[in-house]
Amino acid sequence: MRIRRTLPASNRYSVAGFSAIELMMVVSILSILTAIAVPSFTVLTETWRVRETADQLQSTLYYARSEAIRRGGHVVIQKTPNMTNGCSTAPNARDWDCGWIVCHDANGNGTCNANEAVLQRVGSAGKVHVNRTGGGTSITLNRWGLVSGTYLGFTLVPLEKTVSHVGARGVCMSSGGRIRVISQEAIPCVG
Repeated sequence: MRIRRTLPASNRYSVAGFSAIELMMVVSILSILTAIAVPSFTVLTETWRVRETADQLQSTLYYARSEAIRRGGHVVIQKTPNMTNGCSTAPNARDWDCGWIVCHDANGNGTCNANEAVLQRVGSAGKVHVNRTGGGTSITLNRWGLVSGTYLGFTLVPLEKTVSHVGARGVCMSSGGRIRVISQEAIPCVG
């Protein structure tokens, strides 16, 4: 025998929830808040991309210095050519947007040849313009871990932005080998 229980007439139609008007109001308020917040998240995201790339570049310089000291020189940091792995934002010699490699320059010609050992490879961070402020496609380090030739400096900005962007950074290496990341206000690197 099955017992069926019925609700009293007053409780039958009382259902908790939102009406369509209340739901539309909540959605419209959320869309307005999202429209206000998105631009600030864009700047934050661009700044973090630049910082990540600056940290990678600083780490590479420290690594290359230690390898040059360990190997008695003959270490080169060289930009990855434009159009490598789909990266097309580094057409000039000073554009390092596509990444870089560190190699043991066995023949001492100042470039990474195909038969020379690649010690480290750093790919493109994407959406960050990396510009070397002095020199060109490669950096040669001597047996003391110092740069041979032109003073070393890089400017890093979000792609299609200028150095006035709040997230812009510089990576500098002094003639004595000190490597530092500088803020947007201090760009470009000076002695």
